[in-house]
Amino acid sequence: MKRLRIKGWTAGLCLTLAAAGCDQPAGYEIDGGTFGNATFNNQQIQTGAKQYVDVLNDRFAAEVPNTITFAFDSAVLDAAAQATLYEQAKWIRQFPEVRFRVYGHTDAVGSSSYNKRLGLRRANAAVSYLTSQGISRSRLEAVASFGEAQPVVVTSGRERRNRRTVTEVSGFVGRHPTVMDGKYAQVIYRDFVDSAQSEQTLTGIESELLED
Repeated sequence: MKRLRIKGWTAGLCLTLAAAGCDQPAGYEIDGGTFGNATFNNQQIQTGAKQYVDVLNDRFAAEVPNTITFAFDSAVLDAAAQATLYEQAKWIRQFPEVRFRVYGHTDAVGSSSYNKRLGLRRANAAVSYLTSQGISRSRLEAVASFGEAQPVVVTSGRERRNRRTVTEVSGFVGRHPTVMDGKYAQVIYRDFVDSAQSEQTLTGIESELLED
């Protein structure tokens, strides 16, 4: 069995397991600075899944780099970007219940409409690489572009840190058995290991918290 460890996230989350999962069609796109439509967001809140999505997204960002950057006016993945996406793919493969979005950004050079298209091209490039590493396209449910609207560094000039994509946890695969049983905490506290073949066990308080 796999060993589940609680690594700094509150154990209290385990006591409020939700019974329903969240579902959203693949390819759903988000415009202008929102993080999903109101219906989807409300569904996550009402089912109790959103708190688990937020915690799991924090974990993803802490354990693997969630951001890649691009050359000026380019959506080409360089060697560093591919190496980062490779690490993301390893993490994603070990959490088959989880869905992701990739957000594309640009710097402020160029028109807003052009930058939004460029940001979307960058997000699509990242998604294509992740799918080439064995991630189902259906789990990369949304490719969204913020263009130049959310800079890391506020400047009107060229800035590589602004020319980026960010991968984030967006929800759970609604028809996955774990999610159908509402066992979100088991997903959150599962170990991420370089080899997906290692065995894990549950002991002590962890077993009690994650018991059906």
